[in-house]
Amino acid sequence: MDLSVIIPVYNEEESLPELSGWIEKVCDQAGLSCEIIFIDDGSSDTSWKVIKELAGNRKYVKGIRFSRNYGKAAALHTGFSESAGDVVITMDSDLQDSPDEIPELFRMIKEEKYDLVSGWKKKRYDPFIKRFTSRIYNGTARLTSGIRLHDFNCGLKAYRSGVVKSIEVYGEMHRYIPMLAKEAGFRRIGEKVVEHRPRKYGVTKYGLDRFVKGYLDLLTIRFITRFGKSPMHLFGSLGTIMFLIGFVMAGYLGIRKLVFINQHLRAPLVTDSPYFYIALTVMIIGSFLFLTGFLGELISRNSSERNSYLVRDKINITPGHRRPADGHPLKGV
Repeated sequence: MDLSVIIPVYNEEESLPELSGWIEKVCDQAGLSCEIIFIDDGSSDTSWKVIKELAGNRKYVKGIRFSRNYGKAAALHTGFSESAGDVVITMDSDLQDSPDEIPELFRMIKEEKYDLVSGWKKKRYDPFIKRFTSRIYNGTARLTSGIRLHDFNCGLKAYRSGVVKSIEVYGEMHRYIPMLAKEAGFRRIGEKVVEHRPRKYGVTKYGLDRFVKGYLDLLTIRFITRFGKSPMHLFGSLGTIMFLIGFVMAGYLGIRKLVFINQHLRAPLVTDSPYFYIALTVMIIGSFLFLTGFLGELISRNSSERNSYLVRDKINITPGHRRPADGHPLKGV
C-alpha cells in the first residue's frame, strides 16, 4: 500500500464525510492506493457513528475508538502502530488541512528521500493567542533542537513508515515529533509550505493550558533524549559541582580559623558565620543530586529497554545465530 492517512478525531462529526471524500478524490487522481484511519479520541458527539458509516461504504476507511479522551498524541501513536502504508500522512479532522497537499508530500518522501516532511502554515487563520504562543514554541524548539522548521506543531506531516514505527509519542509530545525522529536517527527532515484553511465546522480545541504543557513536554524530551539512558551524567555532574562548591566554602572558613590561631588572634567560631550554613546546605543538596543520579542509573540498568536500540539495516545476519555459553539463544535487540 502506498499511503496511510491518520486522522485524530474529537467532536468533528460534520467534517468527516467531506474530508474522507476529498482524500479519496485526491488519491484517485494521483494514482495512490491508500487507507484512511480515523482515531475517535473519546468524542461526545456522533463522530463514531459517522466513522462507522464511512467504513461500511468504503473498505479503505478504518476506525479506532477510545473509551475516553486521551489526547492527540495517544491517537497518533495508535494510528502509527496500525498503519500499513509505505508513507504515513497525518492531518487534522477539521478541514483546516488541505488533502490537496498529499501528492506532493508523498513525492517528497519517495523521490527526495526525506524521512519526515513537516507542513508550514505560513498564512494562518487561527486566533491571535494561538499564533502568538506558536511563535514562542517554534522559536524555542528551533533553538534547543537545531531543526530548522517554522511550524513544529503543524498537524499535516508526512513520514517514511520506518519513522513512525520507531518513535513513541505520548503526553503532549505530538508537538515535537521532529525532535523525536531526529533523536531516533532520522535526520532528513524537510518542510513544505501548506495551505491553511479557515475552520468550516465546530470550534477550536485549543486552550491556554497547552501553553504550559507544551513547554513542560519540551523539557521532558530534551532530558529523555540526552540523559534518559545515563541520568548520572546530569545529576551526578550537578551534584559533584554543588558538593565541591560547598566544600570549598567550608574549607575557606576552616583555613581562615587556622590562620587566626596561627597569628595568636581570637578566632571566630566557624558556626558564627552564615557562610557555614550555606556551605552545609549546598553540600547536602549536592549529595542528594548525586544519589538521585545513582538511583536513576540503577533503575535504568534494570529497565527492560536498557539495550533497546534502533537497527535500520542488517546484512547476512541470521536471527538468533549467536549463542551464549549456556547454549540458550540470545534475545534480539
